[in-house]
Amino acid sequence: MRYPRNMLGYGENKPKVNWPNGANIAVQFVLNYEEGAESNILHNDKASERFLSEIIGAKAWKKQRHWNMESIYEYGARAGFWRLHDLFVSEDIPITVFGVANALLRSPHQTEAMIKAGWEIASHGLKWIDYKDYSANDERDDLHEAIRLHKGATGKRPKGFYLGRCSINTLDLATEEDGFTYLSDAYDDDLPYWREHWRDAQLIIPYTLDCNDMRFATANGFNNSDQFLTYLKDSFDVLYQEGENGSPKMMSIGLHNRIVGRAGRTKALKEFIKYIKSHDKVWIAKRIDIAEHWIEHHPFERLNIKPSKLAKDDFLSLFGGIYESSEWVAERTFESELAPANDNALGLGFALKMQFRLASEEERLEVLRAHPDLAGKLALANKLTKHSTKEQASAGLDNLSEQELEQFMALNTAYTEKFGFPFIIAVKDYDKKSILQNFEERLENNIEQEFASACKQVERIAQLRLNEILK
Repeated sequence: MRYPRNMLGYGENKPKVNWPNGANIAVQFVLNYEEGAESNILHNDKASERFLSEIIGAKAWKKQRHWNMESIYEYGARAGFWRLHDLFVSEDIPITVFGVANALLRSPHQTEAMIKAGWEIASHGLKWIDYKDYSANDERDDLHEAIRLHKGATGKRPKGFYLGRCSINTLDLATEEDGFTYLSDAYDDDLPYWREHWRDAQLIIPYTLDCNDMRFATANGFNNSDQFLTYLKDSFDVLYQEGENGSPKMMSIGLHNRIVGRAGRTKALKEFIKYIKSHDKVWIAKRIDIAEHWIEHHPFERLNIKPSKLAKDDFLSLFGGIYESSEWVAERTFESELAPANDNALGLGFALKMQFRLASEEERLEVLRAHPDLAGKLALANKLTKHSTKEQASAGLDNLSEQELEQFMALNTAYTEKFGFPFIIAVKDYDKKSILQNFEERLENNIEQEFASACKQVERIAQLRLNEILK
């Protein structure tokens, strides 16, 4: 079983981000242009729009026009857009528009104003509708048509894509289209990242639903401009401070003409722009600017080994010996739920360790017994596994004096007679002297204590072996 979701992301290994001019934060404003492409029987849809308006909890009217809903959307095109346009132009703020193709076609004056202002116009799909129940083929057809009409309306092919009301297929289909610099149907990070699909690498510039005026149109969302402003400022402050501490991030702000374009809400946006401009280390950018910066400074690097993608034979060939002569640990791990979070040494070590720990006591005892003595008969006969040979040599156990060899032999015999399995220790963590000291100290343990100690050392040895394979 393979689990496709990536719950790790950058984890502890965040990239060293260097925004232009040493900025602590990249701030990006998105203006969604959807008016005129929403669900409407005039657009050959089955019902009226119900989403993101002043009518919270609105119902779709089947086979009917919803005059109030249409009027609210029209406000966005007729008034809200121009208020926001004047604000961003006067403040010299570069923005990205998520433009729905049919909305752009029905708004030639607004589209021309976007182009004249030098804004990026990314694709927001063909229509502002929900694609969750669409077949992959039908969604693909709409994607291609959206690109065709977008190019006709703006004169350029879109470099960015955000569908919004997407399906499980959306990111894969847009990647397969093979023409987008970035995709934004993701809310899972504060930084761009690369996503693989069928060996193709696609840059993802995550979007936001929290720093988004849509919360004015949802239950328990923003009730007034002060709440919106406070939330934006709080988000900015935390991210700015993280950048000051050496971990710069990105902040997206999602906007809609018919929502924040209302006079009482625009005040918050004006105040927020004033606030971020009062800080020195801020890069206000279009999404395409962020994408191109990321591609230049953080190009895609394909990992050669991805355990969650391997066939069983390859998986066992690589990892079957991680637990000494106990391939069943790797086999059970392969049959378990592997995911992208396991495609590194720590993640796969955790998955293997889980199978070892969940095994019966007798099975774990057999793993202990599979380990060789230190500087024992197998070592002298050159019959150790390649892992054990390398490990014992790293601690100098292949080059012992006659006295040292006799000491190890005596300890091996005493230990095995007492516990019924060989003395196990991750020799890479020790030298000869400390190995012998541990040997003598652990001989004083009872069987329960030593079984636990030996299992812990087995897990440590397995992790060290993985670290050599998965850098």
